[in-house]
Amino acid sequence: MEPGSGDQELIARARQGDLEAIHALYRRHAPRVYAIVRRLAGDDALADDWAQETWLRVVRALPSFRGEARFSTWIHRIAVNCALHGKRWRKRRESSELPLPAALPAEATPDAGLLRIRLERALDRIPEGMRRVIVLHDVEGYTHEEIGEMLGISPGTSKSQLFKARARMRELLRPAREPVNGEGAPVCHT
Repeated sequence: MEPGSGDQELIARARQGDLEAIHALYRRHAPRVYAIVRRLAGDDALADDWAQETWLRVVRALPSFRGEARFSTWIHRIAVNCALHGKRWRKRRESSELPLPAALPAEATPDAGLLRIRLERALDRIPEGMRRVIVLHDVEGYTHEEIGEMLGISPGTSKSQLFKARARMRELLRPAREPVNGEGAPVCHT
């Protein structure tokens, strides 16, 4: 069953405190919620915490769901807000962070695991606004209008942030340049 189909009956039952309906909504939407917070968190442990916080907020706010947006959009907006709140809280609490390496070594044929790691690290290095938009658009498949609604920005701002995010990701994922000799000229390989 596709996410979203059949949600109305489950929502009505969940509002009345039906734990089975709440569990069914959780099972249906939890994978995408986790995927969103994981990409924004850049860390499995934080993603676990933020996904759990998302579901606590969803259950508490369920009576206020008006149905003006798709249920999945509403949940994902809560997930994004939980992740953003968690990032702000974490940033205030941490005095220092470990720096990421300036560039990862490029390989001719990286395996899928290495590519995933490189992508996650590159995502972690782009500015917050760009990261939110690229994750929601390119990974989760939301339109610029939906992103604008979720983040409280205009669709034009979403498009601009996506353009900048893609350019920055290309820059971060570009293979490292050849080493240079002491005089700044590229080392010749003859």
